[in-house]
Amino acid sequence: MQDTTSPHSQPSNHRPSPQRHQSSGPRAPSRTPPPGRRRPHRRDHPHAAANALALKHQDIARAVAANLSRRTGHPREDLEQIAMVGIILAARRYVPERGGFRPFARRYANGEVHHFLRDRGFLIKVPPSWREMNARGKKLQGAGVTSAAVAQRLGVDERRWEEIVQACSVGVVHLGLIEPL
Repeated sequence: MQDTTSPHSQPSNHRPSPQRHQSSGPRAPSRTPPPGRRRPHRRDHPHAAANALALKHQDIARAVAANLSRRTGHPREDLEQIAMVGIILAARRYVPERGGFRPFARRYANGEVHHFLRDRGFLIKVPPSWREMNARGKKLQGAGVTSAAVAQRLGVDERRWEEIVQACSVGVVHLGLIEPL
């Protein structure tokens, strides 16, 4: 006689489960709470401690964002949010035995913002001599000196001065606005 049991069949002493879709018999109680009562939730969020640690160190996100905003011209508020994402990731991966949290979080925040700037836009590289000239020229213009006089004092012609001002005023170009071909 051939064995008809499959490796997935149940042992003979196991009672088969009742059919779930039979219409006869009483219905099982619903799992949804009655109106007006809330469903019980998990008491502790799995990342509650890490999120609390990250919130205590929001000043790192502000400092990183302010520094990179000055250098790139990208809005500080946007960079602060992105830096905060880095701090949250750092808090979730932090192991106290390996050192202090602040340097660890700063590295993650800087990395997150740099990745954002690299992936979502590009930084226009302006020569340091132009940035320096632009800074000196802006101070002179703030004192009321005309654009032609600024160019003369800096030792460049007016066309070059306009080019320097234009290059230094562009920070980040968002590539997300360009439609694919």
